[in-house]
Amino acid sequence: MKLVVHVDGGARGNPGPAAIGVVVAGADGAVLERRAEAIGEATNNVAEYRALLLGLERARALGADEVEVVNDSELVAKQVNGEYRVKHAAMRPLHAAATAALGGFARWTVRSVPRAQNAEADALVNAALDRLA
Repeated sequence: MKLVVHVDGGARGNPGPAAIGVVVAGADGAVLERRAEAIGEATNNVAEYRALLLGLERARALGADEVEVVNDSELVAKQVNGEYRVKHAAMRPLHAAATAALGGFARWTVRSVPRAQNAEADALVNAALDRLA
């Protein structure tokens, strides 16, 4: 079963209070699950990876064997796809965890889109951050 997973992470300040948002949908676009979580103090990039990891975890729990991940972080998408190296030492464990999680799917894609095309996951992040204020 293929699932489409929209993920986003953000921090107010960099680093600062951070949150993640995940929207899991079927291939037909029907939303199966939404998640928003505060993750404490983190950078934007850490939050993006944490959102990716939660999205993959939820897709697996919902029975996916194929996943299409959509995010608005070109950096994370290009790192996971092997187009960019992971230079920052603190990011390497998150990258390794993401690639290991992706390896558990028969097929996967990760792509970045403009923020407007990831609006629901972005709204979940902001709602979680607003609850912290």
